[in-house]
Formats: sequence, C-alpha cells, structure tokens
Amino acid sequence: MRPALALPVLLLLAACDQPAEAPAAPAADVATVDVVELDMAEASRRMAEGELDSRQLTQAYLDRIAAIDDAGPRLNAVIELAPDALAQAETLDAERAAGQVRGPLHGIPVLIKDNIDVAGLVNSAGSLALAEHRPADDAFLVARLREAGAVILGKTNLSEWANFRSSRSTSGWSSRGGQTRNPYVLDRNPCGSSAGTGAAIAASLATVGVGTETDGSILCPSAVNGLVGLKPTVGLVSRDGIIPISISQDSAGPMARTVADAAALLVVLAAADPTDPAAAGAEGRTADYLAGLDPKALAGKRIGVLRQAMGYHPAVDAATERAIEALRAAGAEVVDPVQIATWRQWGGAEFEVLLYEFKDGLDTYLADSGAPVATLAALVAWNRDNADRAMPFFDQELFEQALAKGPLTEPAYLEARATARRLAGEEGLLALLREKQLDAVVAPTTGPAWPTDPVLGDHFTGAGYGVAAVAGTPSITVPMGEVQGLPLGLSFMGPAWSEAELLAMAYAFEQATRARRPPAFTPTLAP
Repeated sequence: MRPALALPVLLLLAACDQPAEAPAAPAADVATVDVVELDMAEASRRMAEGELDSRQLTQAYLDRIAAIDDAGPRLNAVIELAPDALAQAETLDAERAAGQVRGPLHGIPVLIKDNIDVAGLVNSAGSLALAEHRPADDAFLVARLREAGAVILGKTNLSEWANFRSSRSTSGWSSRGGQTRNPYVLDRNPCGSSAGTGAAIAASLATVGVGTETDGSILCPSAVNGLVGLKPTVGLVSRDGIIPISISQDSAGPMARTVADAAALLVVLAAADPTDPAAAGAEGRTADYLAGLDPKALAGKRIGVLRQAMGYHPAVDAATERAIEALRAAGAEVVDPVQIATWRQWGGAEFEVLLYEFKDGLDTYLADSGAPVATLAALVAWNRDNADRAMPFFDQELFEQALAKGPLTEPAYLEARATARRLAGEEGLLALLREKQLDAVVAPTTGPAWPTDPVLGDHFTGAGYGVAAVAGTPSITVPMGEVQGLPLGLSFMGPAWSEAELLAMAYAFEQATRARRPPAFTPTLAP
C-alpha cells in the first residue's frame, strides 16, 4: 500500500492491495492517452503537435501505476511517487507553450532506482533502516534529468542494498519495498538489483528508467524483462548521490523499451562530473548517441561470439544461434567462436574488491548524506536489532565480511583491484577485442527468469556480462527472443568509451529482429 504521495512508502509483502493515491485529474485528460509501449519519440511528437501534454502523460502513468503496480497484477515495482510530479509536468507544459523545449526528454516521465538521491524523496537502497532518509540534494544525474526537462515520476524498488547483503538473497526483494514481480510471468523473478526499474519500464509505468549496476544489475533485469539496458564505461555517468558498492565498477545507466529511448536517455546521463574520480577519462568522450543510430550499423563490423558464455540452457543457445544468423544477415562479419583466455578467473579478486570498496564507499555516503544510520557497523547492528523486519528471509553475511576489511590502502585490496581489472580487462575482454580486431563481442545476457524463491534465493543459470562489468567497459543488452513467454537478451560488449558504436550496433540488431514483445502478466507457467 502506498499511503500517500508525500509520505515514506512501506510496501510490505502482505500490504500492497490498495492503488496509489495520486493528484486527481479530469477523466477527459487521460481517457485517450494510451501509454502502453509508447516511446519517447512518439510522445514528444504528440506533445509538439498539441495532441498531448506532459500533465496528461504523467497522469496516465500515475493511473497505470495504480492499476498495474498496486492493483491488478500487483507488480510492486514503484516504491514511492513524487508528490510534485504533476506540478513538474505543468511547468514543462508552460515552457513548451512559450516556445521553450529543452530537448527530447522535455515532459517525459522517468522512474529512478531507489539508491539514487532525489531531493524530497526517500533514498533507502530498499532498507527499512533508511526508510526516513531524505537527501537534501539531487544526485548529479538527477539534476541533469531535471535540466533536460524530464519529469521525475518516482522511485523504483530494488534488491535490498543492490544484492550485496547476502549470497542467499532474492532479487527484487527489499525490506522496505517487498517483492517485485516479473510482468511477463508474475511468479517469476525480475532479476536485480534494478528489479523495480526493469519491471516498471517493461509494464509501461513510465517512458524510461534509470538503473545502476556493479555486475549485472542493469543487464540482467533488462534482459529478463524484455528491455534494452546499457551499463556505460565507468566514469561516463556520475556516481554522485548514488548509494555505492564499488568505486571501481559502479555505474548508472538507461533502461528502456527501445534502443532509441536508451540512447536519448544516455545523452542526458553522460557527463563528466569533476567530483567523480573516474570522470577524467570521460572528458570529450560523450556523443549524440541518438543521432548516431543507424539500421545499417552492423554492415562490415567484426563481431565475436563468446561461446564460453553459452551451454547452460538449450533454449538460450537456440535463441543465440538465431541472433547470430541475424547479425550475419545484417552484414556483420561473425567470428565464431572466440575465447577469453582468462575466462572467469577474476571472480575471487572481484569479490575481494567489492568487500573493501563497499565498506569504504558506504561509510562515506552515509556520513555525507546525513543518513539516520551513519556507518556500516551501525547498519549491521540495526539489522540485528530489527531482524524480524529487516532479515526475514536471508542474513547479512556480506555486510559482516565487508565490515572486517580495512582501508583502501591495504596491500590486499590494491593487489585484488589490480588483479581483477587485469584478468577481466587487459588480459581478458580487451585482449580479445585487440587480437581478433573485433568491434564487439556478443553473448547471451542471461537465462530466462526463474521462479521467485524466498527460501532458497536466486537460481541463476548463466550470464555473459560479467567480464565487461569487472573490466569497467560498456555493455548493452537487447531483446533477442523468448522461451515459454520469458524474454531473452543478447549482450554486445566493447572497449571503453564505445557506447555510441554499441548503441548503433544494438539498434541495427533491434531493427532487424524486432524481438521485443510486451508483457502478458501471466500468473504462472503450467507444468
């Protein structure tokens, strides 16, 4: 239940029966606004021609959230609504009427993952410990969205602490937000940690959304929810105001129903933030990603097929084979197979890095943002004292392991960081791209969505995105097919700062295959 727009939201597992309360609008305002699968270009065209305004569009999404998220299928994807969403939209409508249009996002409603600061809204990482934490300022990327004319519609649920509290966690569940459901098959998992963004955008609860990823948290929920999701090169998008896991790997990125919408959103998100230590490499690296989309972009490109990331599910392999043929038909030179010499050797070092960096980064964020729980140690204690509410299904052993780590000056951390980046990057993905002269490497993003299981946790079958995540390089997933109505994605991975090229190739693949299907909200899959 979402008690009121202006109050903290406690969407508990057993308490999500009531629709969201939103400011009322005359029925005529929304009667003809069909937002299902509505993309940014069409919404903007209709607003430019006077067929639609941002207030009507925003109200239509608020109504759909009430009908689909809180009632009906009860996706439980949106954790909090912005009380001023309609007022934002009205201001932007007035600007448009006066001849001032800020860009493609002008008047477009956007949902933000609940680990990103939005002034006036809670930022909790899904934790009840931070259920009253309202940062005073917008994150850098949220400020850019506002400047570009986006309507900040609200926040989305996530896997609590971005899936870094326990190895037995259930993706899409948080103690503050409850369990998000997959809109394709409701008892299936939406993957995480950007679970709410994935489910919400798949179900057309907003035009586009923002997720965050350390290793798979944009790509996995995008793939299993039939979306396009892009994890940028680390540093291209500011990490300011984002509850962190890893300064080495974290990035926010777009999640959308089309490549064009993802590209338009990245145009706004991508900017060198002088306060971000990784931003120096981003200077001069941004581009007009939307203008660079080309349906013929695959022609002449050398694409390597990473079969090391296959073989865990026959239907995934079959869909990947069809995708490979589509690449060839679009004019790509397919190099099949290719291999990463260090395949998955980076895992131990990556985990060590995440433990160290989580403690350091979280302590800094909590202190700087004035959070009610000021350190990781205090958070561990709070969870123990409130275990019945905070830890009903799984524990916090990852918190405790991170708490035992020392500062980022320790030799063990420095060695692990260098090892992880070398094995995944210089001797891994980057070595393969260089030696085979590839423009990109493709792999199935992950398997089909599994049944949500709060007792045993997640049931991952396989994934192809981890090497790029650890290397800090970009990757994008695009719908490539389905199995039993469950979406599958194909990932394109390239060198640092190759977002424009990856988006163009992904767009050409999308246009050639048209694989995305809207969700059917099927209750379950019959045996």
